[in-house]
Amino acid sequence: MTAFAHLTVSEEPRYQGAIFSVRTDQVTMSSGRTVSRDVVAAKGAVGVVAIDDVDRVVLIRQYRHAVGAVLWELPAGLRDVDGEDLVVGAARELAEETDLTAARYDLLVDLHTSPGFTDEIIRIFLARDLVPVPDGDRHERTDEEADLEVAWVDLDEAVAMIFRGDITNAAAVGGLLAAAKARDEGWATLRPVEFPEP
Repeated sequence: MTAFAHLTVSEEPRYQGAIFSVRTDQVTMSSGRTVSRDVVAAKGAVGVVAIDDVDRVVLIRQYRHAVGAVLWELPAGLRDVDGEDLVVGAARELAEETDLTAARYDLLVDLHTSPGFTDEIIRIFLARDLVPVPDGDRHERTDEEADLEVAWVDLDEAVAMIFRGDITNAAAVGGLLAAAKARDEGWATLRPVEFPEP
């Protein structure tokens, strides 16, 4: 296959919000034509597969307005703290959403969530050696997080939930499948948390 540079000829802003922006790009194709492509530029996110010493993972159920449903998900959140290291952000989200901290983090997988229209990437970490956050230090959950449910699920059962259609959140699907594969390989495929993003 011949390499071809898809050049962005122009960008036109369409919307600027707190979480993402939208623009229309004029992009050259391999045919030489120039076409319009709408792009959602997002902050990106971090997520955590937190696993205990008996192969249980912590999942949350949270309302997601865009799909009008409560979904099974990993603890996760936006990269919305300027200058925050990604693994620090992941640890913060784990503590805020599940009242857990971890002594060990490894890089599990990076996912482009929907590259047909957004540049969003989520970096998912594996967290182990888990301990509860002391009662007095726990985060007060509000809005969608106020009624989220936290559940411990055997990792193999979580994978089965994916194939039954119970877990459809893309980050959860990717993170749980990656964790099961990494576990089956004795964690040998894990990368350090500082590994460069794609």
